[in-house]
Parts: sequence; structure tokens; C-alpha cells
Amino acid sequence: QLSEDVERVLENPTDEREGEMEVHEDDSSVILQDSELGTAAPSLRFSKTCLKSVFSVILLFIYLLLMAVAVFLVYQTISDFREKLKHPVMSVSYKEVSLYDAPGIAFYPGKAQLLSCKHHYYDHIPPLINPGQPGDIECTTQRINYTDPFTNQSMKYALVVQGPRDVKKKELVFLQFHLNGTDQDFSAIDYLLFSSFQEFINSPEKAEFMKDCESSYSSWKFSGGFRTWVRMSLVKTKEEDGSETVEFKQETSVVNYIDRRTKPRSDQLFFVVFEWKDPFIQTVQDIITANPWNMIALLCGIFLALFKAADFAKLSVKWMIKIRKRHLKRRSQVMNHIN
Repeated sequence: QLSEDVERVLENPTDEREGEMEVHEDDSSVILQDSELGTAAPSLRFSKTCLKSVFSVILLFIYLLLMAVAVFLVYQTISDFREKLKHPVMSVSYKEVSLYDAPGIAFYPGKAQLLSCKHHYYDHIPPLINPGQPGDIECTTQRINYTDPFTNQSMKYALVVQGPRDVKKKELVFLQFHLNGTDQDFSAIDYLLFSSFQEFINSPEKAEFMKDCESSYSSWKFSGGFRTWVRMSLVKTKEEDGSETVEFKQETSVVNYIDRRTKPRSDQLFFVVFEWKDPFIQTVQDIITANPWNMIALLCGIFLALFKAADFAKLSVKWMIKIRKRHLKRRSQVMNHIN
């Protein structure tokens, strides 16, 4: 209380002198008034200073916490960006077309013989008039022999047929094969699909072309005594080096063929239908979802927040040091006055 009174005297020396000159006042009343005023004003001033200091400390801790969160966000953003660069996302897009580039259908009939081949539209296949007998071959076909790409020794015989093109009219290709006899319990004909029949026709080295196709594409089978319905869809895949690969996906359904020929036959008939499943070409490519510009903008915002927080913390510390120095100065003045 004495130090507060002395501090008040130092701050208001004029009032103190006037109090000493009023000798007509009663001493007890003067001391009482001075003590009441001296305790009220410094207490109020001390409470405001204390609240400001506490508030500044709280703000300082809040901004330090925000700075820690910003540093963590910077680290997490950079880590996510590096992770996305290592693991691109597969993107699938669909392009609708009215006409496909006619695919090539390579058959490996062995001892089987092609009896007929026709293009039909709107899924309409008329009944067979003379099943098992040679008919019209209205398809564009090419026969070729080439060396087996896997053994490089045996020769392979392939019958290449032009596939359907017009997807709007539901164009399909219907083929009939005949096998007179076989020494196996199960009979089937292998085939493979490649992307462009025109590329095969224009290729100067058709044997090498077929070897590359057999090495790149998968082969399938269709059995004798059934009608196999093949619905194709095209998938294009873009590689990282910019190259593009093409493959076929297909859905097959098998329907039993009822042989209505009068005499029992030991030969076997094969029927197969090729058509497009839908007019959409599926394109698959790997994309990197991490956008460097978004990351740069986020990092700029985070660093700006860091600088603003650091600037505010610096100003808060300076203000607290200034308040501390002022308080120590007043305290030293009080002690010197007491001495």
C-alpha cells in the first residue's frame, strides 16, 4: 500500500503539494482520503495491465498453435503431392461413334472349311437353307501362311475376314464352317481379333503383321454344334510414353444348333456371329491428379499466414517487453523515493 501511495505521489506531485499546504485540514481526514484514492486508482490500472498481458499471452499461444498447424499442412501437402506423382489414377472415357474401323478376324480352322459368310443388319439372320452345303461368301477374306511366332518352326494357316463396321444399323457378320471328321473328342476353331483389317491389307509384310498380332492379342475358341454369338467392344489404352494400344473385350453367348438334316451325319458344323456391343470406344489412360499450381497457391497462402503470425508474435513480444520495462522502471522509482 505504501508503494502504491508513493507511486501515486510520483505520478501526481502537484496534488501532493497542495495537500501539504492545506494545514487547516484535519490530518486524519487527509490521510484517509489519500489512502482511499491511492488504493483505488493503481488497482484499476494494474487490473487493466494484467488483463492486457494475459490476453496478449493467450493470443501469442494461439498464433503459435496456428503456425504449428500451418507447418503441418505444408508437410502434408508436399507429401500428398509426391504420393500422387508416384501413383497416378486410371481415367476412363467413352467416345461415341457411328462407324468403327472394320476389325480383322483371323480364324485358324485347321481342317475345317468355310462354307458361307454374309453381312446382315438389324440383328436379322434368316434361316439356313442348305446347312452343311457351300453357300455364298460375301465377306472380304484373305488367306495367309506364316511362321508360328512362339516356336519359329511350324507353319500356321489363317483365314482373315473383315469384321462389321456400321454400329447404328447393328451390322453383323455370320459365318458357317464345316468339318468332315476329327480324331478329337472336342472340336473347336481358334480365332483372334485385331484392330484394323485395312492395315492388314495395306501391310507389305502380311506374315510379319500376323505374327505381331498373334503376339499382342489374345485368342478365343468357338465350338462345333452351336451358334456362338460374339459381341465386341473396343478398349484403347494410352501409355505413359504416348503410345496407344488397342484390345477387344467380348461377351459370348452360345445357342444350341438343332440339326434338321434328314440323314445322320458324322461331320460337324460351326456357326459364329460377330457384332459390336455398343457404339462407345473406351479410352483408358493414367492421369496425375496432383495439380502443381493448386499446391503452389496453397503453399503461398500457408507461408503468408506464417509470416503474418510471426510478425504478430514479434510485435506481441515487443509490447510485453515494453510493459515489463515500464513496470520495472516505476518500481525502481518507488524504491528510490522510499530510500
